[in-house]
Amino acid sequence: MDSDLGQMLTAVVTPFDSNLEVNYSEFRKLVKHLVDEGSDGIVVSGTTGESPTLTIQEKLRLFEEALNQVGDRAKIIAGTCSYSTRESMELSREAEKIGVHGILAVAPYYNKPPQEGLYQHFRSIAEAISIPVMLYNIPSRTGINIEPETVARLAEIPNICAIKEAAGSADQLSVLRSLLPNDFAIYSGDDNMTFVTMALGGKGVVSVASHVAAREIKKMIELFKQGKIDDARTLHLRLYPLFRIIFISTNPIPIKAALNLSGWSVGSVRPPLCALEKEKEEKLKKILHNLGLLG
Repeated sequence: MDSDLGQMLTAVVTPFDSNLEVNYSEFRKLVKHLVDEGSDGIVVSGTTGESPTLTIQEKLRLFEEALNQVGDRAKIIAGTCSYSTRESMELSREAEKIGVHGILAVAPYYNKPPQEGLYQHFRSIAEAISIPVMLYNIPSRTGINIEPETVARLAEIPNICAIKEAAGSADQLSVLRSLLPNDFAIYSGDDNMTFVTMALGGKGVVSVASHVAAREIKKMIELFKQGKIDDARTLHLRLYPLFRIIFISTNPIPIKAALNLSGWSVGSVRPPLCALEKEKEEKLKKILHNLGLLG
């Protein structure tokens, strides 16, 4: 089992046409562009991909399209999990059959299981497949935090090899790194925490901003790995306005707007999400312009 998922992964948006049907042609172009720009992996059907509003059939086809387009050059990580353990296991098995390189397993949202429930949920999913599992902790979305001690227990399961950590806490990152084996990869789940995550022993980022600034983010990671910390910090601070503005509204509303402003045709978002307000779009456009990221 190849558990090295890379350093910079992009959580890709799902393009829609004017009828809010999946635009597979634009999706293929986008994932190719993201890999050409430096993404080591593509996370398909994550939160940024609007997974709650995608059908099972749409998810499976998106996995196939990503694999066919860039699977020979990048890792394809499938977002297969929800608040249902059984459904998560079933979709994870189907994704493995298609040939994805790993899955992203988000904490069950809404039903707020206790830590033992989280452990059993992730263990059941991991034992249902043989490919790598990246846990995904995002309490602001799910209403529950995967405690570091629970992650440490889960790290004993052979194919659970990474976590996308989006609690936004340097304290939690510190505890995670102190409890986990050195080869267990910690990825920042927030672009604005990538530098901090790496300083605390993280491997990289599952990025949203890389849709429009992949080369710069990849360079920041590489500078850090080379020990050029001051240069990496300078680049982080230069990109920080972008990291902030792409969360001016609920993800992925702003990043889809940014892509459309940059010449892509990824369309709008499916309800219950809605288009970015004009005032916020103007702020987004200004920052993209200032960073030279339009066009």
